[in-house]
Amino acid sequence: WIGYDVLKTAITNIFHGEIFDENFLMAVATVGAIVIGEYPEAVAVMLFYQVGEFFQDYAVAKSRKSISSLLAIRPDSANLIQNGEIKKVAPETIKVGDRILIQPGEKVPLDGIVKEGNSMVDTSALTGESVPRSIHPDEQILSGFINQSGQLTVEVTTIFGESTVSKILDLVENASSKKAPAENFITSFARYYTPIVVGLAALIAIIPPLILGEPFYDWVYRALTFLVISCPCALVISVPLSFFGGIGGASKAGVLIKGSNYIETLANVETVVFDKTGTLTKGVFEVQTVETTIDQKDFLRYVASAEQSSSHPIGQSIVNYVDQPLSSVSQLEEIAGFGISVEIEGHHFLVGNEKLLAKYAISFQPINQIGTIVYVAMDKKYIGHLVIADELKEDVAEALTEVKELGVKRTVMLTGDNHRIADAIGKKIGIDQVYSELLPEDKVSYLEEELKRGQKTAFVGDGMNDAPVLARADIGIAMGGLGSDAAIEAADVVIMDDQPAKIPVAIRIARKTMGIVKQNIIFAIGVKILVLILGALGLATMYAAVFADVGVTVIAVLNAMRCLKIK
Repeated sequence: WIGYDVLKTAITNIFHGEIFDENFLMAVATVGAIVIGEYPEAVAVMLFYQVGEFFQDYAVAKSRKSISSLLAIRPDSANLIQNGEIKKVAPETIKVGDRILIQPGEKVPLDGIVKEGNSMVDTSALTGESVPRSIHPDEQILSGFINQSGQLTVEVTTIFGESTVSKILDLVENASSKKAPAENFITSFARYYTPIVVGLAALIAIIPPLILGEPFYDWVYRALTFLVISCPCALVISVPLSFFGGIGGASKAGVLIKGSNYIETLANVETVVFDKTGTLTKGVFEVQTVETTIDQKDFLRYVASAEQSSSHPIGQSIVNYVDQPLSSVSQLEEIAGFGISVEIEGHHFLVGNEKLLAKYAISFQPINQIGTIVYVAMDKKYIGHLVIADELKEDVAEALTEVKELGVKRTVMLTGDNHRIADAIGKKIGIDQVYSELLPEDKVSYLEEELKRGQKTAFVGDGMNDAPVLARADIGIAMGGLGSDAAIEAADVVIMDDQPAKIPVAIRIARKTMGIVKQNIIFAIGVKILVLILGALGLATMYAAVFADVGVTVIAVLNAMRCLKIK
């Protein structure tokens, strides 16, 4: 009764041409033990085997559960607003441009732009970030977020199949199809190993009694013991389970690894190449410093009023920075490549770069600071400047220090930004080599140069222009929070909350997983060889054989489950 499913599977597999697997080995050992009258041992073989299977199923279920918590972000329905009415429909039926209502407590079913309402959203399922994020009209909201407080009206920007949540689910579900070399080795190993072991067992049962004239009973017992010991369960089960656990544990930490082969590559990374904007910096221009010879409040009002109709990101950043009513303007003239000439409250203002002030022969002292300098003159007299810069992400310097502590030998930054800003940022955060003023195609060339050094190289990027470099690197790491779809698609690892601090976390998880895989391979093969020798010499009982098979499997499976524990 206890071995019914094993015997059934063994017989079914024989009819399908899959003879030499662990079910076949266990069935032969059990039937053989019954034939030679060792009934307790026949039961013990199956009993302990089933205990081992239980632990294996439990471990798989646990690692699946951590990935399922990610899969639980799949929305079941959406509230479609149509002709002033709300209809509950399947997310797959909604088209781009439709408006949906998201109530407090509901999952966001599709990516879109918030049109009405303010709320706090829980982004932890996608990003691993525990602190809720506030969201307001005209901001992007991603499927998989959970709306916590206010009611939101959202205009859909992607169909369900292209939404963030669908892409993540697809990546996770397909992750196990990409096998690491260690995992492929185990599959091939089992295929050749099992027939060899069965052949050796047959030789042990037949040849010594014929040559030595000893009774067959002892040698058949030894052969059956040899078969039970030889079962490669520990290897076949624990190695894929370790990788599966590593992928599950990483997803808990907000790092999506698309396959076990990438875990192995990530563990061996020696060079990390970074894009700058959106990866190391926030990709958002902000006013860093303001200096003026007049009242600062008036100065900011004049500059923001001059820039209020500008679509340039720098002009917009000034308008967003100033929190006061703006003045009306007249005689506005945009001078391409220089700045703006404008009349405000009876005064003539020039707002732009140093070339603009030089053009109008206004004397001023050039400022030497990192960032974009906006100079301001009023009635042909210089009155001050603003420094606009792209802000570094939190903990970037600490993340790079940690990466170096993990044994990464070289860090490189590739950016299209001007060399002065790039060099200053590189120096500030401790990058070894900075290449600046690059076009997207230049990035691939520079990455090729890094690859020629012969070190495993990772590239970290976020934008559409990073997709070719991400695909070319030994391992591509994309910033997935608000990174472009193309970058996420081309990458092998996705950082769900855009934080560079997750890069050392991902490397640590990969190294821990590979360490556990190696421990299991060495432990399983070591114990097997030892007990096989003892079994062939007649010094190991069937109970020792069961330990060498099931006991080693249980220990290896429990060890593999450590991959799920992420600090």
